[in-house]
Amino acid sequence: MRVPALTLARVFWRCLFLQAAWNRRGMQNLGFAYAMAPALRRLYADPERRREALRRHLSTFNCHPYTAAAIVGGAIHHEERVAAGEEAASATAEYKQVLQGPLAAVGDGFFWAGLRPFFGALAAVGTLAAGWPALVAALAVYNGLQLWLRWSFFWAGYASGDAVVERVAALSLPRWASRLRDGGTVLAALGGALLASRAGPSPGTAAVVALAAALAGWWALSRGARLLPSAYAAMLLGVLAALALSRLPGGP
Repeated sequence: MRVPALTLARVFWRCLFLQAAWNRRGMQNLGFAYAMAPALRRLYADPERRREALRRHLSTFNCHPYTAAAIVGGAIHHEERVAAGEEAASATAEYKQVLQGPLAAVGDGFFWAGLRPFFGALAAVGTLAAGWPALVAALAVYNGLQLWLRWSFFWAGYASGDAVVERVAALSLPRWASRLRDGGTVLAALGGALLASRAGPSPGTAAVVALAAALAGWWALSRGARLLPSAYAAMLLGVLAALALSRLPGGP
């Protein structure tokens, strides 16, 4: 009772639209059931068993949309065992219930508070320095990376079932999120410095401002400062530096 590779690919494609039918009652339940439907059609030839399986996935579900791919893959893993009579039907629901909270926290911390802000700052700095091609490159790299991670989560869940917890933990995503937050704050400071350099009288002055802003952001984060206030402070300092430099002799 194995789901064919082509069907797995269809399920993964559908889980990219997990939040398309978000609702207050079941949150992501409709998107989850829609993603699972191709696999359930393969596993349950009997229409009644297939309807029962689909109803199992209409229960309330809410997780980070990227890390939820691991739960979708793991749900197929368990449904294969249920269809073969090796597990009770409740095993799939228990799997989803146990993992959705922890994986939501991991996804929020890594993707929303780490990876996406970092690439947003990188795109802003790159655009200021090199124009629109840097923006396109940053978007391409970010989306390629998040799609690769989502596929990795999905396959890990399908291949290992409950052991997906150890496989996700081995990625050390919270540690990487911390590093990305540090890097994003430094990039925000550099963005402010680039703005200042366009108002400043000399490249040397701009370099000093850039170095000072980057060091200030790093120092604040190393002392336990919160990410968003530090980023806003760095951008404000960059604007103030630009205004101050514009008033110096030789400024615009």
